[in-house]
Amino acid sequence: MAANSNTGKKIAIVGSGYMGGGIAQVMALSGATVMISDISAEIAQSNYDRLITESEQFVADGLFPVGSTEIIKSNLSAAESIEVAVAHADFIEEAVPEVIAIKHETLARVSSAALPTAVIGSNTSTISIGVLAEAVVGPERFLGSHFSNPAPFIPGVELIPHAGTTPEALAFAETVIRGTGKQTARIKDVTGFVLNRLQYALFTEATRLVDEGVASVEDIDTVVRTTFGYRLPFFGPFAIADMAGLDVYDFCYRSLQTSFPERFATPKVLSDLVSAGKLGTKTGAGFLNVPADKTPQLVAYRNKAYAKMAALLEDLGPAPID
Repeated sequence: MAANSNTGKKIAIVGSGYMGGGIAQVMALSGATVMISDISAEIAQSNYDRLITESEQFVADGLFPVGSTEIIKSNLSAAESIEVAVAHADFIEEAVPEVIAIKHETLARVSSAALPTAVIGSNTSTISIGVLAEAVVGPERFLGSHFSNPAPFIPGVELIPHAGTTPEALAFAETVIRGTGKQTARIKDVTGFVLNRLQYALFTEATRLVDEGVASVEDIDTVVRTTFGYRLPFFGPFAIADMAGLDVYDFCYRSLQTSFPERFATPKVLSDLVSAGKLGTKTGAGFLNVPADKTPQLVAYRNKAYAKMAALLEDLGPAPID
């Protein structure tokens, strides 16, 4: 978490439940003055109390630095209403339930009460930002800002401008969110964005394997956890492909096509790279163009990362799943 990076900024969180509360914690820890709000003052206050108790437990468990609860107490408060919370905010994060009607009603209320200069983000995970913008007064200052659960500990945030979002609004939201220590990625406004299109593509194929009787739920989870899932904390799919060899990927697609010709059609971008002799790290060019002379350094990093992952998992022990 980036201490004091948002000092002087005023931030409102509308929707103080599990996601909104976690976002409020990281915003407060970054030095911002944060107000949470909900459908009533009582709910906002109850969630404030919960967030303080959670923070104390996180500190006790070594998940938050010592002193974090005191920082949160000094920077976070519960507002009497949504209007009070947003009245003077520089940045507003909407985190109400994933229902278009509820979000439309909330965003209309928020944007009517907020300063005209306030940037407004929505923590939607799948709804089109352009559709949500229809309810916003001053839609040019509105965008998607999708945190992941649990918000205090997952570092990635998707930023999704709609067609009318100004570059200045996007840049300001990015500054605020990066000021909490998060890593941001700019995404076009398509249903599901990037995170959930990828996550649900994996889940869909996993359920097909169960339906086809290929493997049990438990064995599929084991394969994902202990093979390619092991790589994903360190490398995205394109880096993994480059290291494996794009010619290998091309061959594997052709092999998969013997049984699933349509489901596993070779992506054109992959075929084009292979045809051009760009096979990944082995040739110094691929999706990410890692120079060939950097390959030994990359391999050493990869091996160290995986060994440390093994040590971490051994230290944590198995997850409490029957």
